[in-house]
Amino acid sequence: MPAAPAEQKAAAPAPPEPAEQNGGMPPGRRRLLAMASVIVAIVVVIFGVKWFVYAHAHQGTDDATVDVDIVQVNSKITERVDAIYVDTNQRVRKGQLLMRLDGRDELDKLQAAQASLAAAQAQARQASVGIDLTQATQGAQVQQSQGGVSSAQAQILSARADLSAGEAQLATAQAQSRAAGAAVPAARAALTKADADLHRTEQLVNEGAVAANQLDAARAAAASALGSYQQAQQNAQAAEAAVKAAGDRLSAAQAAVSSAQAGLTMASGKLAESATPYKVSSQEAQAQAASAQVKNARSAVAQAQSSISYTKIYAPSDGYIGEKNVAAGQTVSVGQALFAIVPLDKIYITANYKETQIAMMRPGQHVDITVDAYKGKVFAGHVVSIGPATGSTFSIVPAQNATGNFVKVTQRIPVRIELDGPNPADTPLRPGMNVVTNVKIR
Repeated sequence: MPAAPAEQKAAAPAPPEPAEQNGGMPPGRRRLLAMASVIVAIVVVIFGVKWFVYAHAHQGTDDATVDVDIVQVNSKITERVDAIYVDTNQRVRKGQLLMRLDGRDELDKLQAAQASLAAAQAQARQASVGIDLTQATQGAQVQQSQGGVSSAQAQILSARADLSAGEAQLATAQAQSRAAGAAVPAARAALTKADADLHRTEQLVNEGAVAANQLDAARAAAASALGSYQQAQQNAQAAEAAVKAAGDRLSAAQAAVSSAQAGLTMASGKLAESATPYKVSSQEAQAQAASAQVKNARSAVAQAQSSISYTKIYAPSDGYIGEKNVAAGQTVSVGQALFAIVPLDKIYITANYKETQIAMMRPGQHVDITVDAYKGKVFAGHVVSIGPATGSTFSIVPAQNATGNFVKVTQRIPVRIELDGPNPADTPLRPGMNVVTNVKIR
């Protein structure tokens, strides 16, 4: 009977194997899968924590592109293209000759401007000499005019002296004429008495009342009275002639005084004219005008020389010819764009961040930059500046929120970023490339 429990135990079904309990998976494989799950969970946790920490300390955006200030090369004159020395995509250095324009017209203009300058300089020298000549001539004219004034004044004094003498002579002649005129009636009365005495004496002689010799005495007395009368008349006539001559001399003296005064007035006018400062001032004004003409001519020469220098067009900066808009033989005009130079060593990145992302951004903060063209490469940069306004503010048609159809849209603000070093030669950044930027704000 002791064997019964053993039989019962042997008769009981055996327990299932582990593989059967786990769907047929071996225990070792189950342990490997568990370990892999743990490792994946750990990796996910590690990278998740790193991503969370990185995202918490950085602000990123993919609305960013590589930019550069493209240098436009323009023509300053209208001329025909003679030769072009560069082509598209070619690297150029600052000061390198890019093209040459035909400069024959500019050379002719320079020669004409130089001739005009020489003529203006000659006129300026002539005007300068004219000042000295005018000053010297004016000094001589002043001395001559002063002499003329002195001579006229002397002539006036002499004429006035002659006038005074003429007046005295006229007064004397008039007095003598009056005296001579007064002597004529007395002589006439004496002649009348002598004639009466002669007639009475003749009667008495004829009557024999007196002697004949008394008649001779009466006749002699009558003849003497007649001679005295005639002489008195002649003296009166001579005195009148003297008065007339004295009057003529007085008139001549008066005319001489008037003429001398007129001469003095003329001499004074010549003196005032010769002594005027406006002659020298006029010459100085002409000299200044000639000097201004010289300056204008020099400016024309300088402009012509500049035009000649403009026939050779040089690169204003280092870079690459990004666009060539000119061909040999073409006539270019003033301001026409000829080349577009892309300075790859001066590239920068414009990242358009949302307005909710820039609260803690500051210039100088570090930036991680990735470029679509170079997978896996991270460029280091820094924030240079933050735009003063949103991009929509500078758009051609800015938003008008006051029209009544306002919809709040998160705006973006441009942030300028530059590389910490030069543009890499093996992986160069080119304008227009799409990039992703992450600014470290903490």
